[in-house]
Amino acid sequence: MKVMKFGGTSVGTPQRMKEVTTLVTKSGEPVFVVLSAMAGTTNSLVEISDYLYKKNPDGANEVINRMEQKYMKHVDELYSTQEMKDTTTEFLRSEFNYLRSFTKELFTSFEEKSIVAQGEMMSTNMVVNYMKEIGINAVLLNALDFMRTDKNAEPDPVYIKEKLNAILAENEGAQVYITQGFICRNAYGEIDNLQRGGSDYTASLVGAAIGAEEIQIWTDIDGMHNNDPRVVEKTEPVHQLHFEEAAELAYFGAKILHPTCVQPAKYAGIPVRLLNTMDPDAEGTTISNATEYGKIKAIAAKDNIIAIKIKSSRMLLATGFLRKVFEIFESYQTPIDMVCTSEVGVSMSIDSSAHLGEIVDELKKYGTVTVDTGMCIICVVGDLDWSNIGFETLALDALKDIPVRMVSYGGSNYNISFLIREEDKKRALQKLSDTIFNK
Repeated sequence: MKVMKFGGTSVGTPQRMKEVTTLVTKSGEPVFVVLSAMAGTTNSLVEISDYLYKKNPDGANEVINRMEQKYMKHVDELYSTQEMKDTTTEFLRSEFNYLRSFTKELFTSFEEKSIVAQGEMMSTNMVVNYMKEIGINAVLLNALDFMRTDKNAEPDPVYIKEKLNAILAENEGAQVYITQGFICRNAYGEIDNLQRGGSDYTASLVGAAIGAEEIQIWTDIDGMHNNDPRVVEKTEPVHQLHFEEAAELAYFGAKILHPTCVQPAKYAGIPVRLLNTMDPDAEGTTISNATEYGKIKAIAAKDNIIAIKIKSSRMLLATGFLRKVFEIFESYQTPIDMVCTSEVGVSMSIDSSAHLGEIVDELKKYGTVTVDTGMCIICVVGDLDWSNIGFETLALDALKDIPVRMVSYGGSNYNISFLIREEDKKRALQKLSDTIFNK
């Protein structure tokens, strides 16, 4: 069985929902479908929660009413029979009345997750009802019945596999199984979620749990490109990536894929395909454990980076210096992206300014600290094992006219990273494309 995940844009209108149904049923084989909320819905639900936090129920009700009008219009466009229009209308009214119930009582942080979860609840119900209307044997499985995280807020794969396979056994024989992406319960049974973009994660977890033959992530572009098409001319889809290459690209700026998505699929050895709902015949990108040896695949960029340099003569031959430095970042829960060391100093980059002032104050105990903001990490990804001679030279040659603050190479066999100024980003990406791909 294949797992097919569709994002918010792919189910963003009644017409798109119909197109998704065509894609899902095209093969005639049983499929497992993971759906996000309709495009814009999660943002509206977050806005409702924000009004409730600020004790402004009138503002929340205004957003709820606006959403309800939009969804009721979708009902008229999506269904052709009065019976299914009435069924779906009744369900949606109960959903919006549920949202309104939060405006009449004291709002707590636990309830925000419940509010945000309703977007997926609505989209999956609407699509299942449409499938039933046109005669497809579709079953709606509630993700809250099997998708759970543990006490560390990490998915519990043993629980997910056991519960999901039992539910599938109870519903054997359906053509389409549909569930909600993103949402789950935590270890205490409360409604929670896998964070923004977590529908990709849901699909990967489901695929691993049921031993899927393939996990398909359907979006509105034709796979991962070899550079950022919003910035660079003449980019092309990358047709094959290793899981590690995809993870590097996702972390360093390729928005098509959630960075955590590939892990369950990787460990289960299940290929992931990135496909385009607007062009379903396009080849897309296949991510697997296969490696194309000796090839640079793609380039990605990550903005809003801060570079911090600590210079200290006490570092010379001193043990424990780096440990003390890293413990400061750990105490403020601030991840480090890049690290470069010398005999008398260490430079590193972070992507969050939340505790920058406190971190710098602590670092000053150990040396002279300088901070550079407005930086950007450029990541060149491929089979870049050190034995593949010349790749680092090729990348450096492309950037010969651009100031490079830091270079990271050797920490992974799959990337070389360069820290540059954001103002040089567009020129750097274009030069790398011209040098590596367009020649």
